[in-house]
Amino acid sequence: MRNDLRSAIGNARAHLNDAQRIAVLTGAGMSAESGIPTYRDAQTGLWEKYSPEQLATAEAMSDQPELVWSWILHQARVMRSVEPHEGHSILGTWQQELSKNGGSLDIITQNIDDLHERGNAEVLAHLHGSTFTFRCFECDAPSDYELQTGTPEQLAATPELDQLILEDPPSCTNCQHGFIRPDIVLFGEMLPQQAMDDALDTVRSADVALVIGTSNIVQPAASLPIAASAAGAKIIEINPNATPLSEEADVYIQGTARNVLPELYA
Repeated sequence: MRNDLRSAIGNARAHLNDAQRIAVLTGAGMSAESGIPTYRDAQTGLWEKYSPEQLATAEAMSDQPELVWSWILHQARVMRSVEPHEGHSILGTWQQELSKNGGSLDIITQNIDDLHERGNAEVLAHLHGSTFTFRCFECDAPSDYELQTGTPEQLAATPELDQLILEDPPSCTNCQHGFIRPDIVLFGEMLPQQAMDDALDTVRSADVALVIGTSNIVQPAASLPIAASAAGAKIIEINPNATPLSEEADVYIQGTARNVLPELYA
């Protein structure tokens, strides 16, 4: 381990050991380490001729619900085809340990997968929503629909289709005439206000904000570490590449979540 990396990890540990309230902010880098591609990189095979900007809009869902729902199923299967990595599991264990000792570790994520949950962690706020929770496109009522995708092993054994088979989205059981959609933020939509309010309240009461795998460019999520710092929290960033936050952070650790989190929790 390089001396500068060893020093950064030592400094981060000192801050974390003194903390009772930890806010964890995660971005796409956290999921990429498990093998989840970006929307655009997942547009392969039968979906190659479509762009996410064409499909991930409310207008597309209204005009072509079968096409968009089938694409969502494809995205969900891609997400479920990979496993949480060690960093996800460590956050789950850390969260449970702090809770038993009267502390808290609250996870705020920009990711729309369920890797944190499958790593046995609870997520306080999915800022961009989750592919695996649903609401009605018409009446906005929440739905208890559960998406069955199969296990990573089953998905790996599923042969590639040679033609696109479109499926109708399930009907809403509340209004009876609408159909359900994933509770994610589509292009052109605003972030859910409650999730953002919960995230702000959490970072403002944290002793440490641990920022992992996010570009720290996209607003309003990029404002959360700044709000945490203004309220007195120490900022620790984990990222293989420097971001606009790196120079402002109390500790910047150049590395990945799967490699660094075991060192911080050890």
